[in-house]
Amino acid sequence: MSNLVSVPKNGRLANSNSNQSFPTLSTWLDDIFNRDLPSVFTSNFNTGITLPKVNIKETPDAFVVEMAVPGLKKSDFHIDIDNQMLSISTETKEEHEDKGDHYTRREFGYSSFKRTFTLPESVNDEDINATYKEGILNIHLPKKEEAKQKPARSIKIS
Repeated sequence: MSNLVSVPKNGRLANSNSNQSFPTLSTWLDDIFNRDLPSVFTSNFNTGITLPKVNIKETPDAFVVEMAVPGLKKSDFHIDIDNQMLSISTETKEEHEDKGDHYTRREFGYSSFKRTFTLPESVNDEDINATYKEGILNIHLPKKEEAKQKPARSIKIS
């Protein structure tokens, strides 16, 4: 009879000829710590804003930046252009206090983000505009006239 050793998925070595039916203390501890923890232990407890997703698309006349940021107001945003850098940021603070006869409960929160993009030279930075509707921030970055895509045309051979 050979003494083969198999390697199970958890990476521990186990003797295939072992008749042991009860876990040892070390295998029991390995099982506890190698198990996936509940999401409550691995989740981010920060309930503030995470870095929002951005879609950037190019049309013949412009670039369009779409950012999903629900729950904010237009006044929460700061959009700046400096040396061909577009910066989009927000900062919100919230405080709430309840007082009763035998208690005081005070909660506060702070959240912020900043996304920065390098603009191509073809953007006309004098005519950039932004709108915020239904949780979507849209920034329209028009192209300079010389950078706009011209329609295809046929050339006749003479």
